[in-house]
Amino acid sequence: MKTDDFNYALDPSRIAQTPIAPRDHSKLMVLSRHNRHIQHRHFRDLPTLLDPGDTLVINDTAVIPVRLIGRKQPSGGRIDCCLIKETSLNIWEVFIRGRVRVGQEIEFPNTITATVTPANPETTRKCLTFNGTHNLRDQLFEIGLPPLPPYIKRTPDAEDLQRYQTVYAKVPGAIAAPTAGLHFTSALLQRLRDRQVTILNVTLHTGLGTFLPVHTIDVNAHHMEPEWFQVSPETLRAIRKTKIRGGRVIAVGTTAVKALETVVQHDASEEPHSGETALFIYPGFQFQTVDALITNFHLPRTTLLMLVCAFAEKAFVLQAYEEAMDNGYRFYSYGDAMLIL
Repeated sequence: MKTDDFNYALDPSRIAQTPIAPRDHSKLMVLSRHNRHIQHRHFRDLPTLLDPGDTLVINDTAVIPVRLIGRKQPSGGRIDCCLIKETSLNIWEVFIRGRVRVGQEIEFPNTITATVTPANPETTRKCLTFNGTHNLRDQLFEIGLPPLPPYIKRTPDAEDLQRYQTVYAKVPGAIAAPTAGLHFTSALLQRLRDRQVTILNVTLHTGLGTFLPVHTIDVNAHHMEPEWFQVSPETLRAIRKTKIRGGRVIAVGTTAVKALETVVQHDASEEPHSGETALFIYPGFQFQTVDALITNFHLPRTTLLMLVCAFAEKAFVLQAYEEAMDNGYRFYSYGDAMLIL
């Protein structure tokens, strides 16, 4: 299976640069795998598309503002960096826009500085050692910006602090939003509960395993970066009850899929499950827990699109993407959504 099999052409004007307001007024494409039928709805219609007894599984990770703007010393040149992973206290692997050298000092707000240290030999990513703070994590909400993806061609603003975050986010740790969840409002969640839809939480801190590009020719040669996840015994028991009564398990986003399918791949018990997952889902994967999927429209040649094509037949998914383009859907993180039944 080739990575190019998951390619498609997209007009850049279809890439959403700002979120829709209200959140649930985004478009919702509904795909039926049974009869290959496509409907065009809005996200606020979701309660009418689910049945009493269904279970919705959301990812309650919270995005931390890991994008930092600093100045190189002594030149004063601007540095734009994104923190990727904390390897030990105040030492982070980073992506940096701008040229830096090992030993160079960078100044950030609140008198925080950082020194460029040698790259991690396993990843070749640069590292920064931060000074002037007891724990950088505690100050990120003061000095950091939301880590908007590079295809959003603007500087993050105050609105993004709320909108690049789900309304149910509660466990800080993600460096990218679980974007399928961005369409939910508190009122919509209540309408789902009133419809007798159970809502369960899992946690998966969205990271490189979700958004790192696939550069290999063959899909199965791609290395998935691990991401931390947790699924509680209460969630596992509720899912089992859903299955017994004939209800559907609807995953909100690819990250919820990975958390749920990781658990069942290793152990079907109702013990707590947490740790790291590098589960790579692409066509041929056998889903054992997830019955339906809510997801956004994803970049070509990505593990996200591959997962969607594993859940629904690839030709059908790419046909749906063509229809979305023809009908003015907005793509990627701040874009519209699809529900695959």
